[in-house]
Amino acid sequence: MASRAGASGSRKPAPSSASSVTARSTTDPILRNALRYTISAREYATLHKYVISRSRALKKRAPSVDTVQRIMEGNRGASKGAKGKGKRRDGEEHKVAATPDPDDYNARAIRHSIRVFVATGALMKLWGVVSARLMGKKNDATATTQKKQPLHKSPTLRLSLSLSTILLMYRILFRFFTRLRAHLLEPSSAPFRLRNPKTASTLTSPYAPAVGASLAGLALGVYPKKQLRVTVALYTVFRALEFGWNCAEENGMVWGWEKGVNGKPDRKRPRPSWWGSWMLQPLAFGQLLHALVFDRDCFPSFWSNFIFKNSTAYLHPKPEDFPAGLKWPQAGEIVDSLAQMARLSWPAFISPTLFPKKEDILPSSLTAISPITSGAHPLITSLSCATLHPADPSCSRTFLTFWLHSFPPLTRLLFVVYSALLLPRLSALYHFPLSTVQGLAASALRMAGFLTGSLATAWSSVCFFQAWFPRTFLPTQRFFLGGFVAGFWALLQQGRRGSRGVFLASAKVSVESLWKVGVKRRWWRAMKGGDLWVFVAALMVTGVVYERDAKAIKEGSWRKGISWVRGEGWRDWGMEEDEEEADGEDGEARLKEE
Repeated sequence: MASRAGASGSRKPAPSSASSVTARSTTDPILRNALRYTISAREYATLHKYVISRSRALKKRAPSVDTVQRIMEGNRGASKGAKGKGKRRDGEEHKVAATPDPDDYNARAIRHSIRVFVATGALMKLWGVVSARLMGKKNDATATTQKKQPLHKSPTLRLSLSLSTILLMYRILFRFFTRLRAHLLEPSSAPFRLRNPKTASTLTSPYAPAVGASLAGLALGVYPKKQLRVTVALYTVFRALEFGWNCAEENGMVWGWEKGVNGKPDRKRPRPSWWGSWMLQPLAFGQLLHALVFDRDCFPSFWSNFIFKNSTAYLHPKPEDFPAGLKWPQAGEIVDSLAQMARLSWPAFISPTLFPKKEDILPSSLTAISPITSGAHPLITSLSCATLHPADPSCSRTFLTFWLHSFPPLTRLLFVVYSALLLPRLSALYHFPLSTVQGLAASALRMAGFLTGSLATAWSSVCFFQAWFPRTFLPTQRFFLGGFVAGFWALLQQGRRGSRGVFLASAKVSVESLWKVGVKRRWWRAMKGGDLWVFVAALMVTGVVYERDAKAIKEGSWRKGISWVRGEGWRDWGMEEDEEEADGEDGEARLKEE
């Protein structure tokens, strides 16, 4: 037994093939960089803990966490020193991470940009498949065109490349200007600051990294489709203006400060109760109604279809008993006829029923609506009323009929939409079913009332203005005035949850429509690459506001997203700093009490 033990003790284990592969992998720069730019050591540890370790086959073939960490560190890990051991609060030993690699920031930036590239491409492919299924089979010509399209012109590739480049360049520029600022603030850079005071004050500003990094937004120009670029630019600039307004309001720049007993500013003045984002709706609705009537090519087609579909009380569809051989005007043709009436200063209506032998009852440019006006009620005296409600001479009764026809289906539709939005918060429905359902019903009723009231007011204002205004008084501007009045229905949604997003979305659509109308009518020229500079300005404002006061960005997900884009991790740094300051103040108060 002793001889066996001695023999076995003197025998040295032969090096295994796995250990030799690991040794070679540790010094292989290609494998090391491929791993560093694909997955981090912490992510691999999480993957190994929850996925790889649960499968015997994967556990045997996949390298261990320590092996992957040695591969990523390479020879640099030895120079930094071995990892030490510490103790947690519960007494268990844990490994203390080595000094972070100075190149880890760049590796993480490249790794995240690659993931954005892959994720965007996958989502675009998935969207293409889903949209093709929903919209049916594509035409042969469209399919042939897409097959002939080269890879470098593919919208999917260009969008993925654009977003990943924006992220990579933003992080690189942000780190560059941050390090440059820190270097210029050192005592050794005092001669440079003395020789170049303006340049030094600009580069040493706490907002310099955010301003410099915003130039990464120019990479949005890699994507060729201008409509999506304009939409993204408008969305980001509206969010940036919202953040800027919150920052100005939180710091007392809007409503001012109330003076205390000593005559110095004591506290911020409260916001007036009537003030809110609902005030954007009259201007937005006025512009949108005017564009719908006179410049429908500058109006979003989705919203025009929604308006036409829910305005059948004024834009009448073809009757069932109408002869099949005759043409009935579509909703768009009826609206075009209203625009032509405005250009002709609202001509008078002559009833064909009372004057059947009279010729030229309608101007030649309005013959498209003759199937509607030919059977209009004899008591109607205005041409707009004969077009919008030919069977009923009462404008007020038509207004009520519109409510009865449009309000119930809109309420049902919105209740379904709000119920779908509640899916991420099913726990609220489980714990508080009655109050949750009541909230859903109230939200659906208020939003349906807002939409129905706005549409009814917009269309009924046409008849109202023709009855009370002279023919030549603001003939074409009446539509803007009618939309302006319709926008006051937003008071139903004032202060409600989610209403601010709805109001800002309609304002964004109005601004985009107004810009297109101005370019069409040559009020201003479209600047080449203007959407890119708007996007850059939006990134700059957002970064400056985040640096000045992170609490001005109300949504925690947005604060975490901005922190992640800057390379600081998915953390809410602004709120964490406030909590630390509050804890410090509480500790000082306790010490004083003791």
